[in-house]
Amino acid sequence: MSEIVLGLGASHSPLLTFGVDLWIEKAEDDMRRPLNLSDGRYVTYADLLEKVGPVYAEAATRDNLLVQEQRCQAALDKMADALEDAAPDALIVIGDDQAELFSLANMPAVSIFYGDEIIMHPWSEHAESMPNWKASAAAGYGMDRARRFAGAPDLAVAAIEGLIAREVDIGASNEVVDPNVAGFGHAYGFIATRLFRGREIPILPVLLNTYFRPNVPSAARAYDIGVKLAETLLDSDDLRLGIIASGGLSHFVTDADLDLGVLHAMRDKNEAHLRSVPREALLSGSSEILNWIMAAGALRDLPMSWMEYIPIYRTPAGSGVGMAFAIWR
Repeated sequence: MSEIVLGLGASHSPLLTFGVDLWIEKAEDDMRRPLNLSDGRYVTYADLLEKVGPVYAEAATRDNLLVQEQRCQAALDKMADALEDAAPDALIVIGDDQAELFSLANMPAVSIFYGDEIIMHPWSEHAESMPNWKASAAAGYGMDRARRFAGAPDLAVAAIEGLIAREVDIGASNEVVDPNVAGFGHAYGFIATRLFRGREIPILPVLLNTYFRPNVPSAARAYDIGVKLAETLLDSDDLRLGIIASGGLSHFVTDADLDLGVLHAMRDKNEAHLRSVPREALLSGSSEILNWIMAAGALRDLPMSWMEYIPIYRTPAGSGVGMAFAIWR
């Protein structure tokens, strides 16, 4: 029987791959994109600024963002320390696929990859044509070239078969044919690049469709699959396992109330709250909260021992991302 020895949760925003000056450059994107609110509406930045006013102007200063950037990197270092200390035989990474491996030609609601290698999908634009922030993020995400990380094929097959036996119709994939066309994305590459510290840790990727309707699982379904995932992992061979949620929390308008409600529910084992997070709060980047909810189901028997929440308001109107980091031990 295996043991789940560690749980982790980490935002994977591109802000985590570069310094504060590029945070400010990245904020300019918010002026051009539709921004999702937690009630399901999309607004322009001009609409948001008119609605709330420049209430986050002081939070969006370079000095404050520099402090927050340092806090984020310290939190990631703490998580890397915990991973090194726990030394799991494999790490289950629950992430979302943003049309990097899958496409609308075939977008499973939930899938497990059981191939020998996790091969990254490099961003296709030539580095010279990328914005500065994106070129830096490509390296931090392991997507500057077709990088390769070890898979966990035997454990993945056991997880697939165990979930099928538990009446979860899980998708399955075992090959990256041409990584320049389709391969693994930043939800997986960031974890390996930032937290592994050069060590080889076999990865079992769980790919959750959080972005692409109509087959996005509900919060309740994500939580329940997480519970069953843990059950089948514990039935596998005698292994020390870690589970990590990659992504989130709220973006691209930071919603601290939403984020802290989810984090506190995880800490307090409030399953009812986690299972009832409304679909309209889980759009665009905020949909990655589902990765955390699935991980919370898998980690419900492990206490959350540490949590760090850093709400990033990178513009005066409050667009940004809720950065979250957590350890279950």
